[in-house]
Amino acid sequence: MPTTLVHLLSIIFCLIIKSSNALTPDYYLQTCPNAEATITKAVRRAIIKDKTAPAALLRLHFHDCFIRGCDASVLLDSKGNNKAEKDGPPNISLHAFYVIDNAKKELEKMCPGVVSCADILAVAARDAVALSGGPTWDVPKGRKDGRVSKANDTLQLPFPTFNISQLQQSFSKRGLSLDDLVVLSGGHTLGFSHCSSFQNRIHSFSNATEVDPSMNPGFAASLRRICHVHNKVKNAGANLDFTPNAFDNVYYKLLLKGKSIFSSDQALLATSRTKALVGKFATYEKEFFDAFGKSMIKMSSINGGGTEIRLNCGLVN
Repeated sequence: MPTTLVHLLSIIFCLIIKSSNALTPDYYLQTCPNAEATITKAVRRAIIKDKTAPAALLRLHFHDCFIRGCDASVLLDSKGNNKAEKDGPPNISLHAFYVIDNAKKELEKMCPGVVSCADILAVAARDAVALSGGPTWDVPKGRKDGRVSKANDTLQLPFPTFNISQLQQSFSKRGLSLDDLVVLSGGHTLGFSHCSSFQNRIHSFSNATEVDPSMNPGFAASLRRICHVHNKVKNAGANLDFTPNAFDNVYYKLLLKGKSIFSSDQALLATSRTKALVGKFATYEKEFFDAFGKSMIKMSSINGGGTEIRLNCGLVN
């Protein structure tokens, strides 16, 4: 066979493979048309019983995509000598796995072996935002589930103590921009943090001062009353903004007032570009909502290199 023909065929083959891996909103239109509605129903049921479910689902998806791409590796259980991601130090407080499991059970009854756990998680994260008053967006689907999950890999997640350079580097490795960083940080409009994630700002900031001087003094004092220097209360902590169950732009408004929880939040004011975006989102909620949907699509499209459709989201096939 002529060399040019071989080369042409190899290019066509690569394009076919690439297109077969491409994500698309109507991926299940023929094979499981009620997939999204089923997932949404599971998320809605969970929220009625548990107001913390939306924040948990959004965090689950973020932590999944930032390790090995969006392949549902965060859902796998530890087995034998292998300690899985969900048992890594930054992930110990992850929860709401049951929401994904409930959706998966229903989908397996309807369309056995068709809908991946990674897609369920991506759709559930979107629904968590939308059902909390936030934006909605068309979720591209077609992800496959991964077979590898290692607790040590969770140390690659961005930490709440990170400065702007560390954050930018972490996001850049995943193909996400500085703008995406500011936008996706807005997910902190939902949820709660334990004291351990912000102790560095209220008790041991530097040799010169215990409290981060960029914090509003009254706000810092209120956090110090909740989180003592040698905190022993397991569930002690603070909401990430004043409306922890509503997806809104309050997070950005508080950030500008020195009332953010994490060092990584405060870091968004460290450059003129990121600070300007924070200001824009604090003023125009619709701008934030529009940008959030776009950045979530970008993040949820990080290729995980999965190879299967798990029948049980906690176990490889």
